[in-house]
Amino acid sequence: MTSASIAPLEGVVAWWKTARQTRSILMIWLGWAVLMLAFQGLVHARFDLKRPDRSLDWTAAQTGGDLAGHPYLESPFLAGHAAWDSEYYISIALHGYSDPGLPAASPDSTVDAPIAGLKRDHPRWVSLSHAFFPGYPFAIAALARPAITLGAPPIAAAVGAGVTVSMLGALGAMFAIADLAGFAGGSPERIRAAFYLCIWPGSVFLAQVYSEGLFLGLSFGSIALLRRREPQWAALLAAAAVITRPTGVLLEIPFAWTWFTRGAPRAPYPLATTLAPLLAWLLWRVALGGDFAFVENRYFGRGPLELGASLDSWRDTLGALGGPPGPAMAAAWLEVAALIAALVFSVLLWPRDRPLAVYGLAVLAIAATSGAALGLQRYALSLPALFLAPARLAREPAFDRLWTLACCLGLAMLATAFSFGFWAG
Repeated sequence: MTSASIAPLEGVVAWWKTARQTRSILMIWLGWAVLMLAFQGLVHARFDLKRPDRSLDWTAAQTGGDLAGHPYLESPFLAGHAAWDSEYYISIALHGYSDPGLPAASPDSTVDAPIAGLKRDHPRWVSLSHAFFPGYPFAIAALARPAITLGAPPIAAAVGAGVTVSMLGALGAMFAIADLAGFAGGSPERIRAAFYLCIWPGSVFLAQVYSEGLFLGLSFGSIALLRRREPQWAALLAAAAVITRPTGVLLEIPFAWTWFTRGAPRAPYPLATTLAPLLAWLLWRVALGGDFAFVENRYFGRGPLELGASLDSWRDTLGALGGPPGPAMAAAWLEVAALIAALVFSVLLWPRDRPLAVYGLAVLAIAATSGAALGLQRYALSLPALFLAPARLAREPAFDRLWTLACCLGLAMLATAFSFGFWAG
């Protein structure tokens, strides 16, 4: 058989292998989505958790069982998939950033004395919705609008749209992380990376009305396209990621790294596309950033590199590790375990992929020093190392089985907590 006749056959084989990997990832995602929906529905029907949740010093006041004043969390449709910050995303999707029914922060608010009242009673105060970036709720609005036009209840339509956007974002993230794994590994490593993404305990938020799913799809997708030398499409996804979550601006790290090491100053990495994350952040900063900073800093007491407050919070968290068994101790262990896993896997990724390791460590540093030691299992989702490094370690079957078991147990616990409106990170 001549080389000319073999070449097309090799192309067909390569396409078939790629298609098989695509089908496998798609089937894993579809099964995960169905199982998450079914599990949360069943656990909500089977159990009734004892209230309030005392995992943090302030969660008891938020989980007494009465949702009065939180109408966006009362929809029976997909009950259990909207809690905590979900009401802000739904509110923005339905009413923009000036919903009169949501709280607003007084100009006199301080970190030690936050003052809030309903926006309708204080029209000049800054709505707490400004603490949330517009990308995700605007996507919810676009997807929910047809259903609302056809007569669906607006809140139910927004909840359904929010879960759909999150899960589709998770699918995009799975394909992207598999693609990134493929640059250094084979087919099994690609599929394992995608699988590990959807079973990490914090991945419970990929099936809720939360922005993590969309952000991962956009951010991981932008990095994968950058690696494939598609800088224009990568820049577009990165800009969308920036207006979805604040840490999106840190995508400038792999973008700049690629420009300096591969493209500077030549095509296909023009400087304009390389600066896309930073330019998108500056545009958002001019449009909405002032109100965001006010609400985050003066009301919620959060901000980048709040070292003093963060140190105090981590000291309390570490102290809770040895405290009496209970929700506070369990929550502290989850935070510390997420931090350790993120650091270890970032170190393991460093020799293979320094740009992604640095990007992930920067995200982790911002999350860990934002003023409160909480939510690390959720914020760690943005670290590619959290899925790429275990995918390589899983060449050892024992690690694969044990890591899968540990993640699934944690995922089930957090999914149960979130389904009842308890703190899950």
